[in-house]
Amino acid sequence: MTNKDKQAIVMVLGLMAFLANGDNYAAAPLIINIAKDLNLSLTTAAVSVTAYMLSFGLFTILFGPLGDRFGKTRIINIAAFGTAIFSMLGAFAFNLTSLVFFRAVNGAFGAGIFPVTMALVGEVFEPQERQKSIGKVMGMMFLGGASATLIGGMLAYFGSWRTVYFIYGLGELILAIVMLKKLPKLPGRINKLNLTCVYKQALSNGKLVSVVSTIMLVGFSVFGSFTYTGKLVQSKTGYNIFIVGIVLTSFGIATVIGGRIAPKLRSKLQNKFLLVLGLTGSISLYLLAATKSTALIVVALFGFGLAFVSLQSTLVSTAQETMPSLRGTAMSLASFNMFVGGAIGTSLNGKIINLYNNYNYVFISASIAMLLVSFIATYTVKKALK
Repeated sequence: MTNKDKQAIVMVLGLMAFLANGDNYAAAPLIINIAKDLNLSLTTAAVSVTAYMLSFGLFTILFGPLGDRFGKTRIINIAAFGTAIFSMLGAFAFNLTSLVFFRAVNGAFGAGIFPVTMALVGEVFEPQERQKSIGKVMGMMFLGGASATLIGGMLAYFGSWRTVYFIYGLGELILAIVMLKKLPKLPGRINKLNLTCVYKQALSNGKLVSVVSTIMLVGFSVFGSFTYTGKLVQSKTGYNIFIVGIVLTSFGIATVIGGRIAPKLRSKLQNKFLLVLGLTGSISLYLLAATKSTALIVVALFGFGLAFVSLQSTLVSTAQETMPSLRGTAMSLASFNMFVGGAIGTSLNGKIINLYNNYNYVFISASIAMLLVSFIATYTVKKALK
């Protein structure tokens, strides 16, 4: 396989991750329009978002082992077509039941994109190229999430909420067709699928458990706070949702840049890499709480994104090294723990906001958590690679 072929693989997987993650995050600002169009209350319409997220979280556990058994490319192709078709079908929902069903199935197939993609990249690339390649795909994924508010808002403004789901789905369908030609046809790594056995093997691997537990803490500190960045920026600046979306894109741009430069920084900083990036993230989160300046908010979001992708790409590539024969299963565990950590963080921070009516407390807490995570991650990675 030539270097050009490998770069094409990273490009199509990165674009698919961009759309699949954007498809998820674009839903939040559409709830008001969905509720009005389908004659639902706001809280009832929000069930469609919950259905997607729950389905995504549950099926994450299944797709990694399926990739190990039947081949990662085959599973990614199935997941890509599934998420594309059901995203487009969501545009034609005619009541709550149809919308919840389409979004839940969309989430189930979407769960196959992230963990199996990370596992495929780990299988295709050599160790010296692996973190950079994972970082590139991951950067595109989180750029998709960070820019979804802006993209979704614009599409809904010029069309409707149905336009958003249809356009994301159409983009995914085009990429799914391209992926049939561009992705390598790799065989499965195990001869028989037994979820109990593969997860028993994974959970008995102490190094892997330590790494994915640390990924849960990253999810807690990052996603638990990032969920509220839009409201934080809006409360500090008074900007409308379009301008807020532009500001939030700074986080996504940083993840793309960080994914590319993380290996060089890691090589230069050695054992201090995670500590330095964790400190950067901690300072950035505190700055988000402390400032009302738009310029400083953009800088803080950039630092936050840079720190996150550096920590996460290091932990993900390390998790794969602890269990190279079951990369898909390892990535399912990593993705699931990130999801659970984010859900716990979001829930806890929601309670803090309801109790104190102050978004700043969320980001001050996240700042402390990020600093602690950097120390834990440094110790965990060093121990896992021994």
